[in-house]
Amino acid sequence: MQIRHPSVALIAALLTATATGSCKDARRGNGEPSSEEKVVTGAKPVEQARPDERADAKAAQPAAPSGMQPPAQPAPPAQPAQPAPPASPAPPAGTEYLANPDFAQANPPAGPGTDGTTPGVKVTMADVAERAMPSVVNVWTTKVVSDQGRSQLPFDLENDPLLREFFGDRFEQPRARPRERREKSLGSGVIVSADGLILTNAHVVEHADEIKVTLADRREVPAKLIGSDAKSDLAVLKVDGVTGLEPLEFGDSSKLRLGDVVLAIGNPFGVGQTVTMGIVSAKGRANMGLVDYEDFIQTDAAVNPGNSGGALIDMNARLVGINTAILSQTGGGSVGIGFAIPSNMARPILDSLVTKGKVVRGYLGVSIQDLTPELARAFGIATARGVIISDVSPDSPAARADLTRGDVVVRVDGQDVETSAQLRNIIAARAPGSRIQLEVLREGKPVVIDAALVESPPEPRETLEPPRDQTAPLGGLAVRGLDPNIRRQLDLPDTLRQGVVITDVAPGSPASELGLQAGDIILEIDRKPIDSPRRFQELARAAGDDVLLLVYRGGATRYVMLHR
Repeated sequence: MQIRHPSVALIAALLTATATGSCKDARRGNGEPSSEEKVVTGAKPVEQARPDERADAKAAQPAAPSGMQPPAQPAPPAQPAQPAPPASPAPPAGTEYLANPDFAQANPPAGPGTDGTTPGVKVTMADVAERAMPSVVNVWTTKVVSDQGRSQLPFDLENDPLLREFFGDRFEQPRARPRERREKSLGSGVIVSADGLILTNAHVVEHADEIKVTLADRREVPAKLIGSDAKSDLAVLKVDGVTGLEPLEFGDSSKLRLGDVVLAIGNPFGVGQTVTMGIVSAKGRANMGLVDYEDFIQTDAAVNPGNSGGALIDMNARLVGINTAILSQTGGGSVGIGFAIPSNMARPILDSLVTKGKVVRGYLGVSIQDLTPELARAFGIATARGVIISDVSPDSPAARADLTRGDVVVRVDGQDVETSAQLRNIIAARAPGSRIQLEVLREGKPVVIDAALVESPPEPRETLEPPRDQTAPLGGLAVRGLDPNIRRQLDLPDTLRQGVVITDVAPGSPASELGLQAGDIILEIDRKPIDSPRRFQELARAAGDDVLLLVYRGGATRYVMLHR
């Protein structure tokens, strides 16, 4: 299964909504049972009489005397007349309307048909699509790439050891000169201001040497990159001196509900502007491994390569998302699982890129992870709701606010916190210098903490290549102490003064299945600190079948449950 960015070009099939009625009588095909099959609900079943029994019953009935009529049955009492419902004015034949967009026909009349429609009137998405399509553009990029020179020998024989040994230096052959070629890619974008600002995905314009935009009226104009943010996969372009641009109004993505109808507009596979329809399938999708800050809207509207950067709009033609990625098992087109960056995340990033040239995010200075049921039991918490703090950076807003490792954040400024991705996005969206109120559980007891955020610093990347040793196995692990040589190789911070380094993980072991790897630092076992391999052995022997480990990797710490 692959998660793909839809930023290469193919044709997308429109989703169509077709209403079908159940056919109760396949022979008649009209949805009604035949006269022999009609059943009155609640009626007592009657056994069907045989032909001779029916004849006997008919003969047994007393005949009326000759010349006399049977006694008349009393007439049922008269029912009071019901007032006729007011007639709805019928719209002209062929009239089209969308069910109550702000800018289209409001309160369409209900018709007399069994399906609630008026003859000659049909529901359509055309009003919405026509309003939004002029605001969606095609984005074409070009970059120059260099092909490495290749050996001129057939089949690349220069690496054959037997030929090299026989011919020696004479076997060396000149390599072809590297050649440069122009690589083109495509995506989509959304006009968000009348002066030419266009919002798209960062991966659409990544490393581009030239960017061009094709408008809905087929005008092709050059564009320049204002700013890009890889952590959210958003970028802002600008076209200058272009008149008649129609910006798309932002909607409030937080008001979307599961099942809301949405339209995706873009340039799938480079075939041209295309509209597809679907619903909001899910909200708050995170931990997809696409970018650092994820809060995706999931939709089943067809999104394909080339749709990246295009618009996801609601039924009032307002921008509620930027189409970004698709989930595909084959690496091909849409399978009904597309992801869009919500407008409420995109809008402040747009403003920051335009005004500052970069995205400025709030920073608290903690490592966090979801509170799973296993971790909740290990920490003695009744419900697995909240986000656990696995580490606090020195001299950070969190450290100054007295947050500690093991605190569980349940609310921020009165807003419930369910996942680590949600907490990360809340903090990042706040401006540096703003204050937040955190409600946390510390050893099971509620604590309220105020913290002042600062600007997020650059995040260093570390490469871990430790030596290997065999000293203390636990679930397939081997470890050694943190000597000065190890510290230099791993470039460990001075604040990390305890723990043991993993030097080997047995294949197929519980530790391997958990994702532990050589170079990870184990700081705690069952919330007890480790200061030496001997202490690690003691705690490992005393631990049960489920072992809570605190692990440091790449500048962050994380709790994991190891099942022996």
